[in-house]
Amino acid sequence: RMSSPVRVERNGKVLEITLDRPKANAIDVHTSRTLGEVFIGFRDDPNLLVAILTGAGEKFFSGGWDLKAAAGGEGANSDFGPGGFAGLTEIFDLNKPVIAAVNGYAIGGGFELALACDLIVAAEHALFYLPEASWGIMPAAGGVQRLPRRLPCAVAMEMMLTGRRMGAQEAAQHGLVNRVVPLAELLETSREMAGQIAEKAPLSILGIKQVVRETEDVSVEEAFRLVRGGAFSLYEQMITSEDAKEGPRSFAEKRKPNFKGR
Repeated sequence: RMSSPVRVERNGKVLEITLDRPKANAIDVHTSRTLGEVFIGFRDDPNLLVAILTGAGEKFFSGGWDLKAAAGGEGANSDFGPGGFAGLTEIFDLNKPVIAAVNGYAIGGGFELALACDLIVAAEHALFYLPEASWGIMPAAGGVQRLPRRLPCAVAMEMMLTGRRMGAQEAAQHGLVNRVVPLAELLETSREMAGQIAEKAPLSILGIKQVVRETEDVSVEEAFRLVRGGAFSLYEQMITSEDAKEGPRSFAEKRKPNFKGR
């Protein structure tokens, strides 16, 4: 049987996912579906709270769409499975945070996969670019949808229209990347960040992502109205939870909170 293109490791509440398809960690339909199963499993597992996604090796996070598979007949409208291309780009009800640990080139669909994550930690030599227009297609797995919201629109347009490559430092200056670290510190830094999240009250973490995700297109005033009006199940669950009482109590008693996620 072919070796799996995806390696998964659990560490407490943290799920580490490694895309491992030598040489470029390119993504075909099989890999997309495998990643989709992993991310949906992560979403539905009450014992997991945060995921780290990285690529194997030192050169590629992901080279994006597998052009050999494309030449062999896989098309942009193939069925990439429940999470869309790369298994994450179209999961719209994932309220658990995902950290992309970008260990090298994030090209095309590989960049779009990183854009589908909430936080990005990048190795110093990481490069981000969208070459789709050179291939007769467009970055429709998150490039056209997400990049203009995460970068100044003119910069996003330039990247998509010209294929310009953006280094990790510049991406950090734009706020697209949270941290830039030497490759040797990439996983350690990502695990540290995941650990900080994993210590928090689970309903708070889920509620934050749900509200941010579902109010990104509305005015501040409308966002307040939605939160106050009971539009968000996780917010409602959170404010009446045991954890919401445990937080202040542990502070008053000068001890670490013991959150149970209920």
